[in-house]
Amino acid sequence: MEPIMTDTSRREFLTYSASLAAATAGVAAGAGAATKEPLTGATRHIHGPVRTLNGWTLPYVRKGNVKEFHLVAEEVQHEFAPGMVASCWGYNGSTPGPTIEAVEGDRVRILVTNRLPEHTTIHWHGLILPSGMDGVGGLNQPQIEPGETFAYEFDLVQHGTHMYHPHADEMTQLAVGMMGLFIIHPRENAAPVDRDYAMLLHNWAVHPGTYRPDPAVMVDFDLWTFNSKVFPAIEPIVARTGERVRVRIGNLSMWNHPIHLHGVQYEVTGSDGGRWPKHQWRREATEIVGVGQMRDIEFVAVPGDWAFHCHMAHHTMNAMGHDLPNSLGVDQSGVARELRELFPGYMAMGEDGMAEHQAHVEMGHVTGPPNTLPMATGRGPYGNIGMGGMFTTVKVRDNVHAGDFSDPGWYDAPVGSVAARVSSDPDFGNPPRRG
Repeated sequence: MEPIMTDTSRREFLTYSASLAAATAGVAAGAGAATKEPLTGATRHIHGPVRTLNGWTLPYVRKGNVKEFHLVAEEVQHEFAPGMVASCWGYNGSTPGPTIEAVEGDRVRILVTNRLPEHTTIHWHGLILPSGMDGVGGLNQPQIEPGETFAYEFDLVQHGTHMYHPHADEMTQLAVGMMGLFIIHPRENAAPVDRDYAMLLHNWAVHPGTYRPDPAVMVDFDLWTFNSKVFPAIEPIVARTGERVRVRIGNLSMWNHPIHLHGVQYEVTGSDGGRWPKHQWRREATEIVGVGQMRDIEFVAVPGDWAFHCHMAHHTMNAMGHDLPNSLGVDQSGVARELRELFPGYMAMGEDGMAEHQAHVEMGHVTGPPNTLPMATGRGPYGNIGMGGMFTTVKVRDNVHAGDFSDPGWYDAPVGSVAARVSSDPDFGNPPRRG
């Protein structure tokens, strides 16, 4: 057996080795051998590790010339952010499931154990492989019934950023969290990156006050996530000034997402088809990642804290309401007085916009249903950020060490480089106005 290498300290390495030994013993016994706990470091191949935000990389066991992985489809208790936990389905104790990493030319065997209450399969999205390994239940293979373990085995004849997900009762199983990343590193050395991140985009219908995603919803989703987390629970993308950073983005939601990064223009360098030739790279500030698509973006890190988010504004909110009357600009004072007689403490909101919602929630003036996040949250160095959903930050510092992914805290901006108040008078100055 050949253990995979990790970026860990000696103590972390010993911890990882123990978990790998336990996983290996489970495979030999025919039991579910996949490690349940996230690894303490990302898997290292000759092309460097990929860091899955809020996620982990699946270890493998080498058996002859085959790298053997083990996935377990099962129910998981998943926390979207502190204050909200739901009963989802995933792999090996998490949603998304662990990232699979291998190298072009590898032969892989992936054991799949079904601990769900219904049948399942796994489709290897975008991979070139024999028809019988493609994972469409009833078409390419029998369904994997509850309690069964199937083996998929094939050669990796390509490289790139790919995904895996069920192709059995797909509407339900995708809606409740069954998905993961499958990253194949190129056999030949490619233009290097210093940091390599990965994320999956998804949408969820976890209605206010409930504890399980609703797979029947087609449009009106409540949560939008990076790797099944919402802001502010999504880890930041951390880099050192001048490093070249790649972010691999896969979309298994039911919407297209224009992904926008502040502070730089990035280069779109790859897709499901692998890393593109350099003459095909294109410079963007926003890239639409369509349903079922992958995109790789790369940029050179510049110091600061930079927003990274979907540019559909309602995808950066939580617990979205639907079919509500528009109260913007409506004087609600009379209605509010009457309602307070029936509901003491009632507060009318939305007359001046929705930014006040976060402040009222934090002050305890507004309480929502149980197990429900406020629409907007997060606090930065200058006050409320007022975001949720598909939003995180890119944090770049001069003094971040190689292999250090810890949150460096908020950026200490140079004196004179932060926008500041020059007046509190709404009639300040003499700005030109049309008409």
